[in-house]
Amino acid sequence: MLLPLTNQSTLTHIFIVLFGLEMQQTSHIVWHKHQLTKAERAQQKSQKPCLIWFTGLSGAGKSTLANALELELYRRGHHTYLLDGDNVRHGLTKDLGFSDKDRVENIRRIGEAAKLFVDAGLIVLSAFISPFSDDRKIVRDLFDAGEFVEVFVNTPLAVCEMRDPKGLYKKARSGEIKNFTGIDSDYEPPSHAECTIDTSMAEVEASVAKLITYMQLSGIIK
Repeated sequence: MLLPLTNQSTLTHIFIVLFGLEMQQTSHIVWHKHQLTKAERAQQKSQKPCLIWFTGLSGAGKSTLANALELELYRRGHHTYLLDGDNVRHGLTKDLGFSDKDRVENIRRIGEAAKLFVDAGLIVLSAFISPFSDDRKIVRDLFDAGEFVEVFVNTPLAVCEMRDPKGLYKKARSGEIKNFTGIDSDYEPPSHAECTIDTSMAEVEASVAKLITYMQLSGIIK
């Protein structure tokens, strides 16, 4: 006969059971090695697979730059895929909100998805605010050296707010949107980004040319 448990002991009991089930499930999962390697997939495509990670405030120009760079890479015959923040939230992360905790999980999922694309030999471009340094580091650590290219779109807040292409800053200022980066939620700028671009100072074409030059010098593309 089971004796009634106190609230505290009930929670402890549930935690132990769930933790045990999770550990059981994890212990039975084994990574399956493919016959084709990342290097072979990359060789077929004549490129070095990597993740180009655009980070910056809303309205900084991340999506515009990522789209323009992908188009230029396509014209040059490269194999790419673009992960955009808004698009991903329609599916992969549609269950997440914009709290700090949900933002962390959002970036974690994107990093894991991007890793699979890179393993397929692709040049992956991602455009996410990704406000926290620790989260971006977690993603960087998923990749081999040279495979994570952080592009800091360092456009001033005043310019981003003046653009306000989706009307989000106006809603944030009025209190309609909470936890909005740059207003009532922090943005932690990268300290060692591979590339830094201020779209208030440089045209899209010049910014894309700068990124192409970096990719050539890094051996990502020829």
